[in-house]
Amino acid sequence: MAQPKDLTLKQAVALAYTAGTKSPKVIAAGKGMIADQIIKLAKENDVYVYQSKEMVALLMQVQLDQEIPPTLYKAVAELLAWLYKIEKAAPPSF
Repeated sequence: MAQPKDLTLKQAVALAYTAGTKSPKVIAAGKGMIADQIIKLAKENDVYVYQSKEMVALLMQVQLDQEIPPTLYKAVAELLAWLYKIEKAAPPSF
C-alpha cells in the first residue's frame, strides 16, 4: 500500500526593514514552488533563513508590502535578536 502524500505545502515569507519605517514589511510570501524560490533566492544572496512553521503561519496572514502588525512585534523582535546573535558570531567577510 502506498504511503499517503503530505498535502501540506511548504510556506515561506520574506521580511525587509527600511530605516525610518515603523516595522518590517512582508516583501514576499508563497507556498509550494514559490516558497522554494523565496528560500533559494535568500540563500543565494546570503540571507539567513529562519525556519518556524508557527512564525510563517502568522506572517502569511499579513498582506504583501504591508508592515507587520503590532501583535507580531514581539515574535519578530525575537527573530531579529536571533539574527543579530548569528551575525555577531559570524567571522567578518572581506
